[in-house]
Order: sequence, then C-alpha cells, then structure tokens
Amino acid sequence: EAVPPVSLLGRVRERIRLRHYSIRTEQAYCDWIRRFVVFHGKRHPSGLGAAAAAAFLPWLAVQGRVAAPTQNQAKSALLFLEEVLGVGLPWLDNVERAKAPARLPVVLTREEVARVLARLDGVHRLIGSLLYGTGLRIMEAMRLRVKDVEFARREILVRDG
Repeated sequence: EAVPPVSLLGRVRERIRLRHYSIRTEQAYCDWIRRFVVFHGKRHPSGLGAAAAAAFLPWLAVQGRVAAPTQNQAKSALLFLEEVLGVGLPWLDNVERAKAPARLPVVLTREEVARVLARLDGVHRLIGSLLYGTGLRIMEAMRLRVKDVEFARREILVRDG
C-alpha cells in the first residue's frame, strides 16, 4: 500500500525531533514557516525567487512591528527550512539580522519582589518563589516533580533544561 507523502511541516518536525530540539523550538519554527508560506500566497518555499523570499523578514520588522529577537527567530526558522529542503536559499545570506536596541534590563528590588510574591497564593506562590530563588525558567519549574526535589541536600534536579 502506498504511503502518503509527508507534508513540508511534517518533514520539518521530523528533522527537529531527530536533532532533539525542544518542543517550543519545534512549535516556533513550524509557526514561522507557516507564516512565511502564507505571506507568499501559500506557494511552496522551494519555488520562491530571491526577491519574493527576501521580502518576508523586512516586512516582519516594518509592517509586523516585531522585536529584533523575534525577527532573528524567524530567520533561524527559515535557515532550518533551507536545511530541510536540501536547497540553498542564497537570499538568506543577504538579509541582515535585526539588532536589538541597547537598553538596561528592569530589575526589581528585594522589597518589590517580596510584594509581588505576597500577592500570590498556593501553587502560584510556590512557583514564583522557585523562579526567584533558584533562577529556574518557567517551563523548568512547571515540569518539576516531587522526586526532583532533594530537601536534605538542598538540590533540585532539572530535566530537559
């Protein structure tokens, strides 16, 4: 029996999983590739010319008003697509990565953090305290299990960090 051909996004997902990228990376790359295809009237990316393809990233910055890191993530997704298609997309070489504006990060004082945490209850307070006290990322904290916390040694095991 004939096996149906795998879709473009199906091939992207297979390659991402083969490389053991995170599920969030898979979701983000598939979303950017989908938006790229829709931007070009649902034409297959391998058939796009350099001028048509090079229009997407600047469009994101100007009309889409995305931040520099967001535009760079979209470019990374398109570079990954280039690998999946097995073709060189020379137009990506000429597109400059967006530069993030230089600014200082906003840092809360200890008192401000204490006031924020005091307004949280239950599980939310526990997670907020873990994030602040340990430096865990949100998904790392959300995936914690009881067996990952070793109170005697004051250790937390982070899986898939």
